[in-house]
Amino acid sequence: MIEKELWHPVALAAGVGDAPVPARLLGEDLVLWRDAQGRVHVWQDRCPHRGAQLSLGRVVPCEGEQGGSRLECPYHGWRFDGAGQCREVPALPGFTPPATHRARTFAAREAYGLVWVRLDGEDAGDLPAFEAEGDERLRKLDCGPYVVEASAPRLVENFLDMSHFGFVHEGWLGARDMAAIDDYKVEATPTGLLATGCKAWQPQSSINSTRPAHVEYSYEVTAPYSAVLVKVPEAQSVGAQGYRESIALFICPTDGERCTVWFRLAIADWQRSEAELRQFQDTIFLQDKPVLESQRPKALPLDLRAELHTAADKASSFYRRYLKGLGITIGVC
Repeated sequence: MIEKELWHPVALAAGVGDAPVPARLLGEDLVLWRDAQGRVHVWQDRCPHRGAQLSLGRVVPCEGEQGGSRLECPYHGWRFDGAGQCREVPALPGFTPPATHRARTFAAREAYGLVWVRLDGEDAGDLPAFEAEGDERLRKLDCGPYVVEASAPRLVENFLDMSHFGFVHEGWLGARDMAAIDDYKVEATPTGLLATGCKAWQPQSSINSTRPAHVEYSYEVTAPYSAVLVKVPEAQSVGAQGYRESIALFICPTDGERCTVWFRLAIADWQRSEAELRQFQDTIFLQDKPVLESQRPKALPLDLRAELHTAADKASSFYRRYLKGLGITIGVC
């Protein structure tokens, strides 16, 4: 399964602290925990002894050991080091656990305020790119998580779609009588696609909008379940020259037809509180959520004959062909 060879976000990094945290990815239950040195670990949420959930256990100190901590199973107290090896079996104080007594571990990284995991065990390859992350002129923050009863590809396709603005986001990102979509360009990239020249008329393009404006967008698919948009409104509509926003969509496919979603904002706004910025993003996405959950089938059809298409849909049609070429199976049909 190619999806196991990809990096996926599973939790906010700030949410992994002194206690184990459960998560789920591609139907696999995971446990996340952080050792005394601050390193995050992601394992199968199952003790190899009797199958109890390790996320119900606790992190205990262990001086002199790399990482300085062990994860203790809640059932029989078996303690595992940062590499997943069992080091203590309380019922047998003199017993030295063999190499086979170990938890199943996965590769983990931290980036963009999230914990990322690869289920094939390989700590290799690049995370989905987010170019704006390195721009110190832009403020970064995460919004979410949002749990959605829809497949991950349906959410990516919604993110790429402008023709729903005047209906789902009427009064915010669009208006019914201004829903026409001009032609735009879509081209292949090594990670998916790039759509440029995308334009939309928006009553309130962002929390900083003071008047309606034409906004230019670009969209980039950076991995099967990740995408980035950059939006540049007319300067007079936000009262700032050179104002722009870059928003990354990062999706965890918890199961084939259920996912957890985060947005990473990179925004030229240092005045408003994080709560205000998140509230605007909440407003927009929670307008999308019931529509996304209403779509049937929940999985995204990769056969282009299964649903109807127009020229306004060419980014999403391109995305479907991209997924089919990769051999993606989770969340598609």
